[in-house]
Amino acid sequence: MHVNEVMSRSPRTCRIDDSADAAVRVMWEQDCGAVPVLDHEGRVAGIVTDRDICIASYFQGAPPSALRVADIMSRDVCTCRANDAVTEAEHAMRQRQVRRLPVIDDRQALVGMLSVSDLAQSAKHAGRLRASDGDGVDLLQTVTAVSEPRQRRVAPAV
Repeated sequence: MHVNEVMSRSPRTCRIDDSADAAVRVMWEQDCGAVPVLDHEGRVAGIVTDRDICIASYFQGAPPSALRVADIMSRDVCTCRANDAVTEAEHAMRQRQVRRLPVIDDRQALVGMLSVSDLAQSAKHAGRLRASDGDGVDLLQTVTAVSEPRQRRVAPAV
């Protein structure tokens, strides 16, 4: 099975020079917790999560409208390609402890998003409610790995 068979297509995005409230608006309208951030050439430059916005807003004492997406997004984005095997994408999710992967083309342009939810829905629709689909895809392992607590970071000085 390939990523393009299970990914969400045409995800909403925000631009690198947007304020965080633009990302919040997308999250609210699309019922999602992460938004890919595009640079001025339309390439994936980062990803911003609802958690990124909440933490930055708290520590900076500012509303999302006063925060720049470029200042709070994750720039070290793990991506995959539409023709990658789902097993490869799941492996990347487990290794990097991420719940979502932007799916990019050869130009680094966004063509979709792959989430743990997409994997779960795919398994459900295919009638594979067991942890493994027989092709090495192990949703339970992926969910467990991305849910492991990371090492606690020191809070920034306020």
